[in-house]
Amino acid sequence: MATNTKGRNAGKRNSGNGRYKAKERGTRKDRDDYDEYKLSRKEQKKIKKAKRKRKLILILSVEFLLILVLCVGAFVLSKLGRLQNLGVDPGDVSTNEDMDENTAELLKGYTNIALFGLGSRTPGSLGEGELSDTIIIASINNETKEVRMVSVYRDTYLNRADDTYGKCNAAYSKGGPKQAMEMLNTNLDLNIKYYVSIDFTALIKTVDLLGGVEIDVKEEEVEAINSYMYETTAIAEKADGEVNPYNSFIEEPGLQTLYGVQATAYCRIRKVGNNDYERTERQRRVIEQIVEKAKSAGLGTINSMIDEVFPLAATNIPKTTLIGMAASMMSYELGETSGFPSMREGGIIIDGQDMVVPADLVANVEELHRFLFDEDDYYPSPTVLEINDRIIADTGVTAKETEGSSTE
Repeated sequence: MATNTKGRNAGKRNSGNGRYKAKERGTRKDRDDYDEYKLSRKEQKKIKKAKRKRKLILILSVEFLLILVLCVGAFVLSKLGRLQNLGVDPGDVSTNEDMDENTAELLKGYTNIALFGLGSRTPGSLGEGELSDTIIIASINNETKEVRMVSVYRDTYLNRADDTYGKCNAAYSKGGPKQAMEMLNTNLDLNIKYYVSIDFTALIKTVDLLGGVEIDVKEEEVEAINSYMYETTAIAEKADGEVNPYNSFIEEPGLQTLYGVQATAYCRIRKVGNNDYERTERQRRVIEQIVEKAKSAGLGTINSMIDEVFPLAATNIPKTTLIGMAASMMSYELGETSGFPSMREGGIIIDGQDMVVPADLVANVEELHRFLFDEDDYYPSPTVLEINDRIIADTGVTAKETEGSSTE
């Protein structure tokens, strides 16, 4: 009992006589107020003035940060304004309405972008009337940031999204990037809404600004590169009036640095190796090098690329989306690359033109979805099935005739 009384009495003493001690155990503000209570009025005024100054500095710092963010945002937006806009609204790009629901849901987890390399000899001419020498589907996994690429061979016999059939690269010439994207969506059951188009000059400038790309040139490619150097140099001179002096003729095979004109000539090689199939491999090889070099490029180089290359490129990717993609650039990892169609018959002459024919379309689209989206249970839409039947009727090429056909 005595112990309990002592305890209670101690508690009373703490609550009664220890008022200031209790105050010290309060909040930091309480302690500050008590400390000021013990100070003179003059000292209190100094403390309050210092507090106001600290508060003002904090407010000014926040305001400066906001202004800085706004200025950077305005600067970035002004730079993005240099890109050409060909008036293609992503919402206006059609897809197959009869696409399997599971496939449509799966594709929402990916950002699929069509990359078009145009054969324009006039710098910055990126609209209708230009053939797309290069067609690449870049598929970004929104969760893992892995990027897989598939080249669509330009001579592939497909529906050109206007109920005409022929070489797929003519879709761009007939209806610009919108029809070219719809051609890919219609034949391949995709949901592409965004595109990026560039010409030879944009590629030349990009490679030069990044200091070249490292390419292992084969012996049989040396002469082919040099044969394209004349015209490619003329295209570069038309844009700038001069050419990077490092762009000399290739003297020997082996691993070496290729600059703008050289790398572009390398991408254009078609008659060496496995024709257009190997040409697309070279193009993807150069793109991979560009992406990796851009990720480690300094701000000065990036700024020069924006100033010099953006006016020669066109896209309909919203500016806010582009900024977000740029912020995540270091997270992107290039995955595997491939070509379409992987099962095909070449040398099929239709209307006097040499075509690459899928053997058959359904089998190739199934393989495409497995490659890009790891989709093992893809079911082709009625639209793809109908196009497949039409291609077989026009060419006589079916899946069972693929033995001995070219594959990549």
